[in-house]
Amino acid sequence: MIHEVDEALRRLLAESGLEAAGVEVVFDAPTRDWAARRSTPTVCVFLYDIREDHARRGSGAGEVYDEEGFVVARRSPPRWFELTYLVSAWAGRPEDEHRLLSQVLVCLTARDDLPARLLGGTLAELGLLVPLDAGAPGPDAPSASDVWSALGGELKPSIGVRVRAPLAGLSRGTAPPVTEGLVMRSAPRSTPDAEDTRRLRYSEVDTPPPDEGFGGPRERRPAPARRRRGERQP
Repeated sequence: MIHEVDEALRRLLAESGLEAAGVEVVFDAPTRDWAARRSTPTVCVFLYDIREDHARRGSGAGEVYDEEGFVVARRSPPRWFELTYLVSAWAGRPEDEHRLLSQVLVCLTARDDLPARLLGGTLAELGLLVPLDAGAPGPDAPSASDVWSALGGELKPSIGVRVRAPLAGLSRGTAPPVTEGLVMRSAPRSTPDAEDTRRLRYSEVDTPPPDEGFGGPRERRPAPARRRRGERQP
């Protein structure tokens, strides 16, 4: 899930014009040694805090359907995590860095969630909104000054970005639907070796009618239409 959020952020920033302007978007830790090796304008999106949002933890299990509408698995509810990033700009002059930060800020504050078209992997499969807050890191997240101090560098203008992303729950497959008739075998006590094999409700053993009762293989019927919550059944 984390790498999927990284990719969505990278694509979002690239669409803002950074890629066309030759600005590189990276996710490295902006340490002093890293900064000394930079030679091109760069926007660094550094992930420094990950914690679960316990208020959004659910219970129970949801159903996973196939293309025909049949239940094929049951999945535990997703668990939500807050990913906090430190976004900084690196260029030859402070004025250029501020211009880059301004462009990034406009891009990140233009919406309240990551666009669905930019999501991939499990984030796209879940189909849930992924909220995005720019300039407002979590209340329990380390401050920017503490992060820069831990990185061994000097304090630098940066934007705090928080993304709330779901981590897909575990899926457990369900048994396939029954499509064959039920067979019953019995033997009298006097002659236990003589088995009587028959299908329920039929006297014929070899070729029971295919479409009645429990006899023989049957075609898989279409799954019933699922009703939305609050919708009345006709």
